[in-house]
Amino acid sequence: MDPISNMIIMLKNAGLAGKTTVTVPYSKIKNAIGQCLKKEGYISDVSQKTKKDRPILKLSLVYIDKNPKISHIERISKQSRRVYFGVKDIHPVRNGFGLLVLSTPKGILGGKEAKKEQVGGEALFKIW
Repeated sequence: MDPISNMIIMLKNAGLAGKTTVTVPYSKIKNAIGQCLKKEGYISDVSQKTKKDRPILKLSLVYIDKNPKISHIERISKQSRRVYFGVKDIHPVRNGFGLLVLSTPKGILGGKEAKKEQVGGEALFKIW
């Protein structure tokens, strides 16, 4: 299965189950996605640990009034179909209440930041 899809679905399911942290196998792109979500306020902490001599990524979820901040996630680009957005194609998600995550030449960026940097790229997922 797609490791990025696996990670974001684990985040969504952990929030709905009331968990405070999620551990996923480490990779550079997952770490970059975690840092982007931390910067946008969807998770509170990203840390790299080792468990049984394997690197893992520990993500701490954010709750607002006992409700998880991550309620929905929609994967855009998949392994079978890649979707690319230019700068003009980047629009606000849920009237600014959501986040579009892009893989750009300048790294993993949120939609607002990518538009500010004037770069497009592969649209990974929407989160709100």
